[in-house]
Amino acid sequence: MRIDPIELLVSYLDSLTEVPAGSVMGDMTQHVTGETAVYLESMGGFRVIRDRMDRADIEYDVYSLDRKTAVDLALLVREKLLEDLPQRIVSGALVLDVEEIDSPKYDPDESSREHVYCGQVAVFFTEA
Repeated sequence: MRIDPIELLVSYLDSLTEVPAGSVMGDMTQHVTGETAVYLESMGGFRVIRDRMDRADIEYDVYSLDRKTAVDLALLVREKLLEDLPQRIVSGALVLDVEEIDSPKYDPDESSREHVYCGQVAVFFTEA
């Protein structure tokens, strides 16, 4: 199975009307200080159940100059990943389940002075 979990999650989060358009990015290479953004980073994972399912551990970081905007968006991303994404087909993958590893915590960016909330989930998926 060759499904990129970051591409899967970017596609899913981009499709949500509640998430600001253009704010979901697969990495920080396009970071513009001051723009509200959601970054996704693979933290590892492994193949399970007779090579039929993958687990991807994904960290999501929400940046904003406004603290309330950052926390509200981080909690929305958390809610959508945990409660809405399981059992959906996205980008050729069937998402079987999503499990929380770490709820969003405050970790401000020292260089940009932006508010940042970081959370982590485990996404279990297989080919659709």
